[in-house]
Parts: sequence; structure tokens; C-alpha cells
Amino acid sequence: TALRCIFGALVLFIVLLLRGRGMRPTPFKYTLAIALLQTCGMVGLAQWALVSGGAGKVAILSYTMPFWVVIFAALFLGERLRRGQYFAILIAAFGLFLVLQPWQLDFSSMKSAMLAILSGVSWGASAIVAKRLYARHPRVDLLSLTSWQMLYAALVMSVVALLVPQREIDWQSTVFWALAYSAILATALAWSLWLFVLKNLPASIASLSTLAVPVCGVLFSWWLLGENPGAVEGSGIVLIVLALALVSRKKKEAVSVKRI
Repeated sequence: TALRCIFGALVLFIVLLLRGRGMRPTPFKYTLAIALLQTCGMVGLAQWALVSGGAGKVAILSYTMPFWVVIFAALFLGERLRRGQYFAILIAAFGLFLVLQPWQLDFSSMKSAMLAILSGVSWGASAIVAKRLYARHPRVDLLSLTSWQMLYAALVMSVVALLVPQREIDWQSTVFWALAYSAILATALAWSLWLFVLKNLPASIASLSTLAVPVCGVLFSWWLLGENPGAVEGSGIVLIVLALALVSRKKKEAVSVKRI
């Protein structure tokens, strides 16, 4: 995680230099908060959860982010929840219960599940911080914002990597390819696109674009890793995706009505 942040930040700063618009830091307080919540919190906690948890389950629990965005938006941005959204939240809560299967959890799987959920919570909180940043600094440069938050995250994760005991990296060609993919595409490009979408759409609507990720995560982990979710966990996954779609649909309908 530290290496992908370091190389991702390096790539973004090179792009900034080539673009020729300067490298002026974005508002420090908001940028640091986004770095801690979005890159360190979301990515770091999800990677930690993968140590002992299945990829499919971690993907679903991490990408409950839209669910948390709706709650945080109601609490901190003054967005009011509608009746349908309360219903969707109940569905998601029951889906989480089925995915977690607390009657079968041991310490290792419980730890992984909690880390994955916290990853989604952290990502949701970062979306609210970003919306506040855009409201107070509407002319903030998105590429600069992504670059600086990646740099701050790289510094934090490097310290964490030094403090946490771990095995040495076996530098093979596959490691370099995986690092290049995760740093350039999955981190630098992905966070740039996410912050762009978040600036131009309401937080809840922007979160709709992430719903395909956990579904693909479950399907690919089933296909490539042989992680069969089972009937109970599969039912919970379906309920969570349904609830997230309902929440985002309600928010989208509300925005459409306001525009009309």
C-alpha cells in the first residue's frame, strides 16, 4: 500500500510538471483529511482485511460506501433521508448481517469483516470532506488535489510500513507489473477520476458508479479464486447491492425533480 501510494504520487507530480500549471499545494486541512480517510483509510484498511478475508466479501463490505455517504450527508450536509432510503438502510443492515454470519465468525474472520466495513466508512467520510472542500474552494485543481493527497498518504503509509512487522518483498517481474497497475491505474488514475466525478455530481449519485466493483469482485473471486459465497452470504450480498441501488436511485430521482 505504501509503495503504490509513493509511485502513484510520483506519476501524478510528473503529470503536473508536464502540464505546466505549477505544483501549488491545495488547502492543507482538507487535503490531509482526504488523504487519511480516502487513501490511507479506505485502501489501507481494505488491504489489511484481505490478509485474512476472502476477496469477494471484502469487496462487498468495503463498497458499502454509498450507504455510509447517505447517512453522513444527512448528518453533516443537511440532506434529508426519505422513507424509501430508511427502507434501503434496513435492507442493507440485514444484508450485512447475512454476509457477516456472526454465528460462524471466529476472531480472524470477524477482524477481516470489521476492517472491511471500516474501509467503507472511511471512504464515505472522505466523500463528505471532499464535498465541503469543493463548496469552500470551488476552483481547486483536481489533479493537484489528487497529487497532494497521494503524497500525504504516501508519507503516512510509509511510516506505518516501517512500524508494522511484515515479510520482505520478493521482487519478481509479476510484483513490478502488479505494482505498476495498482499505482498508476488503480490509484493515481482511479482517485483522479473519482474526485472529478465527486466534484461534478452529488455525493450519493457519484457513489452509484462504484456499485459495479463489489459485484465484479465477488464474481471474479468466485471464478478465479474459487471463493464460493454460499447461499446465506450470497443472499446478503444481493440485499446489500439492492439496498445501495435503492439509495442511489432515490437520490437521483430527487436531484432530477429539483432540476425540473
